[in-house]
Amino acid sequence: TAVSNKASVLLAFGLLLLTQASCGYHVGGRADLVPKSIQTISIPAFTTYTTRYKLVDVLPKQIGREFLARTRFRIVNDPSEADAVLNGSINTVTAVPTVFDPTSGKATSIQVAVSATFNLTERTTGRVLFSRVNFVARQNYEIPVDPHQFFDESDPAFDRLSRDVAHDIVSAIVENF
Repeated sequence: TAVSNKASVLLAFGLLLLTQASCGYHVGGRADLVPKSIQTISIPAFTTYTTRYKLVDVLPKQIGREFLARTRFRIVNDPSEADAVLNGSINTVTAVPTVFDPTSGKATSIQVAVSATFNLTERTTGRVLFSRVNFVARQNYEIPVDPHQFFDESDPAFDRLSRDVAHDIVSAIVENF
């Protein structure tokens, strides 16, 4: 009986593998859907419609690092020397208190939300290879109630948010999600 149970398990596992292979299942993150002719990408400073100007420099740098770490592309500074150009704009930045101290009524947690638009365009033809309008990313950070312990956590929160956006945008471009 132990042999027949083991055989049943192996048979079930084999059938599962067969059905997964035949239904179009594939491992994510393996595709590179950007044309092979694109070897270099330029990521100029983004435009902004907000007062958070730091993001217009930080986001392109983080996206460039993510491209270098995860893809075959080279990042170049001059858009006229690139095969493709990734333009972006920061549409909105909001900071909303999400948790309040019950005793003092002061906010103890803030959620930052950034809405942005990204377009990857083939430089020579003007063809849009990727577009994401109103991409939204969120990040939380804590605020101490005691003013003597105050440390402005907003800049580190924006840095974390920039890394998350970079990861998501590069994944979306490469995997065409």
